[in-house]
Amino acid sequence: MSARDRMGVIGAVFLALPLMAWSATPSPASGVLARTVDDVLARNAVARGGLDAWRKIDRLVWLGHIEPAVQEEGVPNPKFVAHLERPNHTRFEVKSRQSNFTRIFDGEHGWRTRPAKDGRPSVTPFPKSEIDFAKSEFVVEGPLLDAASKGVKVSLDGLDTLEGARTYRLSVRLPRGGERKVWIDTKTNLEVRIDRPAGAGFDPNRPVATYYRDWSEEEGLMVPHAIETASMEADNGVEMPRRDRVVIEGVLVNPKFEALTFAMPAMPMRRNSKTEVHIDSGDPSVTKLSH
Repeated sequence: MSARDRMGVIGAVFLALPLMAWSATPSPASGVLARTVDDVLARNAVARGGLDAWRKIDRLVWLGHIEPAVQEEGVPNPKFVAHLERPNHTRFEVKSRQSNFTRIFDGEHGWRTRPAKDGRPSVTPFPKSEIDFAKSEFVVEGPLLDAASKGVKVSLDGLDTLEGARTYRLSVRLPRGGERKVWIDTKTNLEVRIDRPAGAGFDPNRPVATYYRDWSEEEGLMVPHAIETASMEADNGVEMPRRDRVVIEGVLVNPKFEALTFAMPAMPMRRNSKTEVHIDSGDPSVTKLSH
């Protein structure tokens, strides 16, 4: 997979995954393993702050950097800023010394921008497969919270061991038919891994494993500050050895977004035009909202 395709996959997978979680609160049955899928989901909801708290969250912004699986000597890690808005609006921007990359989805249409050979931004619409993938996601709170009301079907496959920790393994079917595998730690009741199709890149159906790492508090919330993604072999599910790592350095909850945050990017002007077109790729100007 080329660096360009890998960046597209990171953007699609990263934005499709809700990684915020409120401070973990032990369930009433702490220390006793859940026996049913309803019990697992109830504990997960408590650990993440409860349904009422999540209903108050409509928008998130994440800021940080990306540590590619293949590091180039002397090349700084690219920085990113991600805007998420309920139910599935996303904007993911990556800035590096070599180039900038933007991925935008407005709920119905999506676009990617990257520098063309002449250095100006090139805008490419999402293919149908990527649009279908983006439409199926719940980018703020994820599929597990209040799953039944969303039409998400969840079953408990059983107990598993993941990286030495005991986990619940769940099978998740989304309303549009997409399938996921989710592992939840039996002690924290928080997600630690999800397997899903890439949704973008040269092979959108290739399975991708995503891990949540380095949970710590951010403005009173528990946030996994590192997210690792690894492609898997499509035929046997064996994980590839190299992983890309997304590091979250800052989180903003319910900021105000500009009207054009999820709008189609402006197309570049012709070479002889007197007007230069710039695609804004800076840190967001945001203001907290009160509830």
